[in-house]
Amino acid sequence: MGNILLGVNMEFVRHHDKPFDWGVAKAAEIGYQYIEPMVHLGRELLSEARYFHSVSMYDDPLWVRDLCDKHGIKLSGLSSHTPLCKPEISVEYLKQAIRWAADAGAPVVNTDEGPKPPWTTQEMDFTLMKYTLTEASMVAERHGILIGLEPHQQYSKTPDGLDRIHALVNSPSIGINYDTGNSYLAGGSDPYVWLEHVKDRLVHLHAKDISMQQSDAERGKTTGTPVGCACGEGVVDWKRVIDIVKTCKRDIVFSVECGTVPEAIRSFEDLSKLVG
Repeated sequence: MGNILLGVNMEFVRHHDKPFDWGVAKAAEIGYQYIEPMVHLGRELLSEARYFHSVSMYDDPLWVRDLCDKHGIKLSGLSSHTPLCKPEISVEYLKQAIRWAADAGAPVVNTDEGPKPPWTTQEMDFTLMKYTLTEASMVAERHGILIGLEPHQQYSKTPDGLDRIHALVNSPSIGINYDTGNSYLAGGSDPYVWLEHVKDRLVHLHAKDISMQQSDAERGKTTGTPVGCACGEGVVDWKRVIDIVKTCKRDIVFSVECGTVPEAIRSFEDLSKLVG
């Protein structure tokens, strides 16, 4: 246990206007062992036109499983972020994502509390999140899927805030999807101490580096960012991250979050050397 495996979030093809299957083939060509698709409900125009990488959960999950098998790659999880504070959106979305993940072969669904409603209090938000996570965890337990809570928004931007969300529901299905870039940009704590703190609950990791330019402009002013720069070209000390994760109780996929194919290539080259 404690092995580190390399994957890539499908955001790496977003700016190339390419479809999901093109991205799967490209990830395998680069050498990644895993991918993390983004899933949506219903139909989305750019995806239908094959200009975008997200996958509809109306589609057959076994199609995705077969496509991955064709290219010798696996799913590390699903990027299934939904506002936990808005159960009218998140409950059915997360339950569907969990069922879809089980059929597709993705062991984890990743999410965060999302932007809160403008009219709710903090007390109300945590009650709403508890409702959402209770509903989702019951489905996740039945299907053997893990829910990865990510530091990304107003409450999860600190270790105490993420701990409070994690503690809302006592379920073996709920763990942490640590994001190295978001935790750094939040600016309120040491991201390596934070990683050490959550390592026994870690189920997945977003390997996101932050450029010096973005760090100077945004650290302490934002709760997260969609993608970072190429791993190894920013502020994150990857050797330190790797040394911590190697002491985890389970194997962990580093799902690289960057914005372009060249960045995905450079990230793979840099992390491969460090992971060995």
